[in-house]
Amino acid sequence: MTNHASTDSSLTSSQAQARAQTDLYDRVAHQTAKGVIYAYSTSFGMATKLLAQPVRGQVEDIYALVRLADEIVDGVAATAGVPAAEIRRMLDELESETERAMATGYSTNLIVHAFARTARATGITPELTRPFFASMRADITEATHTPESFDAYVYGSAEVVGLMCLQAFLAEGTYTPHERERFVTGARALGAAFQKVNFLRDLSADVDALGRSYFPGVDITTLDDATKLDLVANIDADLAVSAAVVPDLPASSRRAVALAQSLFAELNRRIARTPAAALKNTRVRVPNPVKARLALAALLGKVRR
Repeated sequence: MTNHASTDSSLTSSQAQARAQTDLYDRVAHQTAKGVIYAYSTSFGMATKLLAQPVRGQVEDIYALVRLADEIVDGVAATAGVPAAEIRRMLDELESETERAMATGYSTNLIVHAFARTARATGITPELTRPFFASMRADITEATHTPESFDAYVYGSAEVVGLMCLQAFLAEGTYTPHERERFVTGARALGAAFQKVNFLRDLSADVDALGRSYFPGVDITTLDDATKLDLVANIDADLAVSAAVVPDLPASSRRAVALAQSLFAELNRRIARTPAAALKNTRVRVPNPVKARLALAALLGKVRR
């Protein structure tokens, strides 16, 4: 982050001091947000490190807010015994604070402040944050989904996160409406694939620990291989859509997205090879040596579909 106070000789002493304080607060906010992705996700953390600046920092800020909201509905708040009504209030307050910060450029919550700075720099608006928070609220009240509520949930919880990242990817370029439409389609497909893979991998944990079943009509107690392979095929279809767009992304983000695409494609393949009976009790993972191989392939410009 540039120290503007040292480079603008036209500033008065008081203005320079205020600018320096602002720069320091911004740096601390980003450093707070930055640690979240690398602590919570080895896959996304590995991919994010392939992003060029300033995109990398912006994606780190986006991920931190998403994770903070997720922890309210699924993590520390529930474990601490916070009642559902209070969890809902806390989530609503986080959304309100996020929108205020996006409007003003400031929050006392360091993660929200970091996100708001990125949102203002990249053009992220409440059109994307509101569906996200709506899906987080659904996690408090909905234990099962219809096809319609499932699509709405996936859009808000995952596709819009892809669209937020896309805003960062495209912020410094000029693109035609057709190009942007292709990128939007790819970002939504990749976000949907990520979420569905996570649902399939975490079937048992979602049901046993959280009391939720995301896939409409899928009962974990009777899940068979045919149903599992149908879900895998649906994810593969999303990944095919996103893979077609990755080579056209800006160089600053192309390798990172290629790696994320490859990691989840590999995870989906491993799920396909895992019997449905075992999937109920096993959390499928991509081994670290395989992740390293895929990272090398991404550095060389290869996208695994």
